[in-house]
Amino acid sequence: MKGMTRKALQMALMFGVLVQPVTAEEPTTVESLLPVDLPPPVTDAAQPAADAVPAAAETAPATLPAPDTLPGFQTPPVAETMPEPEAAPAIPTPDAASAAPMGITPGTTTSISVAQMGQPNGVVLSGGQLQGGIDFTLSADQVITNAQLELNLKVSPAMAARNTTLQLMLNGQPLGTVPLGSADSNVSSYQLEIPAAMVVSRNNISFKINDGDALLCQRDLSDSYQVTIMPNTRLDLEAQQLNIAADLSHFPRPFIDEMQMTPTTLTFAFPAKTLPEQVGAAALIASWLGIEADYRGIAFDALHDQLPEKNGILFGKPGESIGGLTLPASNGATLQVVDNPGNPIYKLLLVVGNNEQQLKSAAYRLTRGQFNGQTTSLPVEAQNIPVSKPYDAPRWISTDRPVLLSELMRKDQSLTVTGIWHEPLTLAFRAAPDLFMWDGDTIPLKVAYRFPSESWIDEQRSYLSMTFNGAFLRNLPVNKQGLLEGLWHRLGGDARQENVEVPLEPYLIYGDNQLQLYFNIQTKETAPCSVLLNNNIKSRIDEDSSIDLSNTRHFTLLPNLSYFVGASFPFTRLADFSQTVLLLPENPSESEISTLLDLSARSGNATGTALNNNRVMFGLPSGGANLLRLSNSDVLAVSSLDQTAFNRALLAQSPFVSNEHTFGVREPKLWEKAQRLLEGDWNASGVDADRYFSSNESWRGFVSFRSQWNPERLVVMAIGSDDAQLARLHTDLNSARINAGIRGDTAIITEENGVRSFRVGPQFPSGQMPWYMMVVWYATQHSAMLAIFGLLFATIIGLSLYSLLKKRAHKRLNPQDSDRE
Repeated sequence: MKGMTRKALQMALMFGVLVQPVTAEEPTTVESLLPVDLPPPVTDAAQPAADAVPAAAETAPATLPAPDTLPGFQTPPVAETMPEPEAAPAIPTPDAASAAPMGITPGTTTSISVAQMGQPNGVVLSGGQLQGGIDFTLSADQVITNAQLELNLKVSPAMAARNTTLQLMLNGQPLGTVPLGSADSNVSSYQLEIPAAMVVSRNNISFKINDGDALLCQRDLSDSYQVTIMPNTRLDLEAQQLNIAADLSHFPRPFIDEMQMTPTTLTFAFPAKTLPEQVGAAALIASWLGIEADYRGIAFDALHDQLPEKNGILFGKPGESIGGLTLPASNGATLQVVDNPGNPIYKLLLVVGNNEQQLKSAAYRLTRGQFNGQTTSLPVEAQNIPVSKPYDAPRWISTDRPVLLSELMRKDQSLTVTGIWHEPLTLAFRAAPDLFMWDGDTIPLKVAYRFPSESWIDEQRSYLSMTFNGAFLRNLPVNKQGLLEGLWHRLGGDARQENVEVPLEPYLIYGDNQLQLYFNIQTKETAPCSVLLNNNIKSRIDEDSSIDLSNTRHFTLLPNLSYFVGASFPFTRLADFSQTVLLLPENPSESEISTLLDLSARSGNATGTALNNNRVMFGLPSGGANLLRLSNSDVLAVSSLDQTAFNRALLAQSPFVSNEHTFGVREPKLWEKAQRLLEGDWNASGVDADRYFSSNESWRGFVSFRSQWNPERLVVMAIGSDDAQLARLHTDLNSARINAGIRGDTAIITEENGVRSFRVGPQFPSGQMPWYMMVVWYATQHSAMLAIFGLLFATIIGLSLYSLLKKRAHKRLNPQDSDRE
């Protein structure tokens, strides 16, 4: 009996040991997460078993319901490389972690709003669109442990009076309903707990008004019965980080995840003695990551001789040490992924090279991707890096030919829409900001379109609505307008209008543009209610619709900071920065380097081209190849007022002056004032800008001026009163209000007043214009000076002619004087 009891006890203990790891591993069934490296178990010698219990209770996530218990949920297949759950990984205590590096699984808290899900104006349910939905994605290297929806609704009074409800569903599973009844205000807030296992990498959340069928036939009341899911509605998530294998083939994961819809902050680390070529390689990778981040946004932190706490990228020479981590020794360029010594859950990417060419080759090879699986380290050979041509940015619309509207579509878009109610077709494109056309010239926008041919459509009230950058363009009718066309249509003839050319004024074209097309289909009063939900009808924009910018020229006046904040122009004229110098002080601070990296990412995002041929310099060169490069390049500089010597040298021949902890505008000389008056440049506000600089203690912003090394080149300088202010520029540039306020050649940003812009120095023409057109352009730009010169010319000619005619009249009236002579 005792033997049987002992045997049963042994079996029970063995069963318990086997079951526990399975429970711990259940929540990690997430798509595309494998292979996964789990931390090694802690032995009993390193940590007493009794101490493991409270530690596990403190750090382990809440127990999740098994995913396969949810209706309609399919558990993704587990890869064969998943470790067998024979021994549960123990959670280390701080003492054990200090004895040996352990993977402490960190928890993260994030929020994603409806605006970040791609709906900046929220989701509007009205008219025939009484249900809608949003797709959103989450980072694939996390397991959600807790989820809550903060729902903010704006309900119209007429809808509130109906006392109906709104039904919510996530991935096809019901979340619950919320009332749409009367409240103290039009905006109501609700909190809904969401089962964490329902939230996966790709999700859809849908909304439906429950008594929508009752509103179906109330055609003229669509604006009265309306529910808006506000853009600040958000999903709050708690997640557990997973350990992704150290593998180059995963890049850009885990440093940036294309599934993540919220902004990313990534840390770059450099040796204690940071070199310009290392920052240059970092700028190349930062610009490429800016392309990958796209609308989500990315920011960078820079560290000197310190390891990132989480994921990060390190730059240095072979054998150098960064925060105690020694870079691998090699004779050439190397890429390698290693575990972060602080926490192996996170990864460090090492970009190693002995000189500028090797570092640039390693950075460029990294952005090319296509690494073989399970590649931890890769030696990099010299790369053949292409050089950009002027205005060849892939994200800029071509000005060499008419561009089809189908070329402007995203992969998930179509030129065909179904049903009566649909989302507007939005076509976004970027353009070079220096496009120029003469007054009176327009940009032809050719639109070919087709409405459905159904007898219940009211063709007199239906139209295709067109807006461009928020400005209304035109409503295009179904049928041709005119007396003869109308008569022909009444007689049964075909009067459909399916092609039209809409002229666009050049001032409507910005750096970032949106064309919206919406088929506003109205039904006849006699139409049955059932047709309102008829999704079998199609409206279409034809494939040969186009916009033609081939008659524009690249010509503008510089400096103009609005071009810089919108498209990093003029540096992006050659999108790879092959004619740009990135200039930093002799000993740049971490904030100055991180600001330069942020600006590099903005440039890559604006053009779609990485800064493959950038050149970084520390301090102003006194000669050699660097000075030659500087004289043939535009300059993007980053500095703070603490860098006094650097600022004085850079601003020596500019309209600005920098002293100890002060920044201001230089008093122009008398001949400069006279020249600007003669040129008709009477709008300079140097005195106002100088007063504003002197009246603010803490500020940051941009100044721009002609290069002292080449008067045909431009300098843009990002500057702040200190490093803390300089670090805020990234947040400032993400504000649409601040971006719109930056113009001229001086922009000053403060916490109290936002942004104020001035024009301090003279502008100069830049671009391609024949000399004979330049004469006409100068005449149009300096009309006051032209009038003054015209008056002086007329006065001189008039006085000359008066003297000549007076002599002639005297001779005619006094012929005897002629005889005497």
